Amino acid sequence: MRLDKYLKVSRLIKRRTIANEACDMGRVTVNGKVAKASADVGIGDVIGIKFGEKTVTAKILSITETIHKEDAKDMYELM
Repeated sequence: MRLDKYLKVSRLIKRRTIANEACDMGRVTVNGKVAKASADVGIGDVIGIKFGEKTVTAKILSITETIHKEDAKDMYELM
C-alpha cells in the first residue's frame, strides 16, 4: 500500500492530501529513511512522523484498504 494512503486509512494523518504534503516536506520516514508519498509500506515497517517539535513513531501491524474509525488504531502500534 502507498504510504500516503496508509497514513490516511490508519488515521495517523487525517487527510491524504495532508499526508502527501508531509511526505513532500520530508517529515515522514519509513524505517529511518525519508520517504515519498508513493513509497510502498508493509507489515513490520516503522513510520516516523514529525508534527512540529513532536515525533510520532508507529510500527505497522496490519494493512487494509478500508476500516472503521474505531478499529483504525489496531493497524499500528505506537512506539
